[in-house]
Amino acid sequence: MDGIVGAESPAPPARFLDPLRELGDLKRVRSARRDGSIAERLFVQAWGRLIGGAPVDGVWRATTAAALAATRMGDIDAAAMAAVGLSPTAAHDVLARALDEAVAEFDPALRAVLRPGLDAPPAPDVTAPSFVTRLAGQPRAGVTCPGKPRLLLEPPENHAEHCLMVAVYGVLLAPTYGAEPGVVFLASLAHHLHNALIPDSGFAGEVLLGEHLEPAFARATDLALGELPDALADRVRAARRILPDAGTPEGRAFHAADTLDRVLQIEQHLRAGRATMRTVLHDMALVHEGPVKPFQDRLLAAMGLAA
Repeated sequence: MDGIVGAESPAPPARFLDPLRELGDLKRVRSARRDGSIAERLFVQAWGRLIGGAPVDGVWRATTAAALAATRMGDIDAAAMAAVGLSPTAAHDVLARALDEAVAEFDPALRAVLRPGLDAPPAPDVTAPSFVTRLAGQPRAGVTCPGKPRLLLEPPENHAEHCLMVAVYGVLLAPTYGAEPGVVFLASLAHHLHNALIPDSGFAGEVLLGEHLEPAFARATDLALGELPDALADRVRAARRILPDAGTPEGRAFHAADTLDRVLQIEQHLRAGRATMRTVLHDMALVHEGPVKPFQDRLLAAMGLAA
């Protein structure tokens, strides 16, 4: 249990929402010379570590620590800092400070549990199963409901990003439900294996598939699991047993993580649409304090852009 499992609770504290929102934004953070978002690349790295033989406990620590640090540092990771001359010790100290700040709202024991994740070796250079790259290329359906037009919000997230975020959320919510984080992490990472083969049509399409839904999803899942080493495939199957319901602590942690990520994904589009110039200039300090701020303020006022 590693000290992060606590008493069961019906819901996580509301103070978790802002850091969960920040984590969700990793689906949208990209940088030059790197393919995909941070969340997508963490998904690929997690599977690379698992296929390379790393223990699940080590993988969820490394993945969650990297995601939390990235909410503060973006794509400035150890490799980026090494490229501009920071020593490994200096880079580690920067990431540790970022992790400590990002984890502050969560279970106090998480800081000590996740710190070793910063020391994890890089993901091995292994050939990813095809389901990993397919999930990274498979868009999520958006908001669908039988009998109603689909609500599409661009750009869509992909299934790799969603699965990674549910896995990280699941680790962070595990103490709330008294859940084993490794099981929640692995089940979450693998909960959309079927979408590597079946495009996502959302709730509306699933209803129309009717009696064909479960057999089709089961077959697609089995094909994906067949790409894994036997021992890892068995572990994934065992972890996925929590998915059908919320009858176990791990099931509750998974469904809380999945629900929150699905809703916060839509909320970020709506939140951006509600932002005003006052939000940007005053609350977010887009034009922030510095030697030229008085000039900038006069410029914006003269151009009619001051809020």
